[in-house]
Amino acid sequence: MLDRILEVFTEEEILKADGFDDAIIGIDSHSVRLIYSCRMALDILIKEGMSEYDAIEHFEYNVINSYVGEKTPIWCVDNI
Repeated sequence: MLDRILEVFTEEEILKADGFDDAIIGIDSHSVRLIYSCRMALDILIKEGMSEYDAIEHFEYNVINSYVGEKTPIWCVDNI
């Protein structure tokens, strides 16, 4: 998914969340920000060896609440 997005938006600055390329589900064409799946991101952390509890805690504190400017990625809450 990321490769296809980068092919289309060659002239745009696109910020990525490190380690979560497989959780990308799209891009907001208006703000040109990547959209990530929260569910898929948590699955990545669990596959890396975190417990579900630790993955949720880490994700909420260190990932989803991080702000790195106007190009901060969008997180789709799809794990409800």
